[in-house]
Amino acid sequence: MTQVLPPISEAAPRHIRHERIVPGAPRRRRASEPFVTFSSQTVMILWTALVFVPLLWTLMSSFKTSREILESPFGLPTRWSFDNYINAWTQAGIGQFFANTVVVVAGALALTMLLGAMCAYALARFDFPGRAFIRNLILAGLTFPVFLAVVPLFFVVQNFGLMNSHIGLIVTYTAYALPFTIFFLAAFFEQLPAEIAEAAAIDGASQWRTFFSVMLPMAAPGMSAIALLNFVGLWNQYLLPLVLITDPSKSVLTQGMQTFAVQAGFNVDFGALFAAAVMTVAPVLIVYLLFQKKLLSSVAQGALK
Repeated sequence: MTQVLPPISEAAPRHIRHERIVPGAPRRRRASEPFVTFSSQTVMILWTALVFVPLLWTLMSSFKTSREILESPFGLPTRWSFDNYINAWTQAGIGQFFANTVVVVAGALALTMLLGAMCAYALARFDFPGRAFIRNLILAGLTFPVFLAVVPLFFVVQNFGLMNSHIGLIVTYTAYALPFTIFFLAAFFEQLPAEIAEAAAIDGASQWRTFFSVMLPMAAPGMSAIALLNFVGLWNQYLLPLVLITDPSKSVLTQGMQTFAVQAGFNVDFGALFAAAVMTVAPVLIVYLLFQKKLLSSVAQGALK
């Protein structure tokens, strides 16, 4: 059976008059599509190489001695040993810095996600005076460079008696990450169906019960994505702990790496330094590999909405 296509009006645009769409027929590729595909793939391959090659070189150098690194920087180590990791963990104090970083980042991340989700839900679901002003103020906080607030922040933390304490650093990290968290979670909560919250209210659930038992689990993909991004930003933070922590025993990894490289002077143990760099980067890579599916699913869900 032959399908008869209706005639195309002469008043239709030229690109419509000269192209007939037949159901089931393969789409005709434009002449520029192969070039665009090749160019994008080439850029992605180059970008992957720029990221992967330094990581691979750092990992390989972490198993070499300082002499091998200086004599043959791109050669394979003669003996694969974890001595550099042991020296960095014990002698250089990376183990203590690592523990301090885990405590600070975990505390700040938990506090940030709890407060950020509550503030974002209130801004997204409730209509109250000053709501637009508060959202614009949070948006302005995203554009404010953190180094401009270092001096007043130092005196504020000092006046509260939180200098050289992990509590002060956790509170500062939370304040630093809250604008980003609230801004993006508010947009995510706005996309959730209001009928579910209304049904929970009809069943007698309070606002707290509705938030924690109904709406917050529904926002799990967005929470996971924002938590991952916050984790990366807080783990790599250097300026804030540099200003607020002067006690070496309470330093975080970024400070410890800088101290390890500077104090050694010209007698740097490059193998241990590369091992310390690998131990600093590894948690971020592991967390990303574990949660990348949730991150991609949340991005796809936001695009569909």
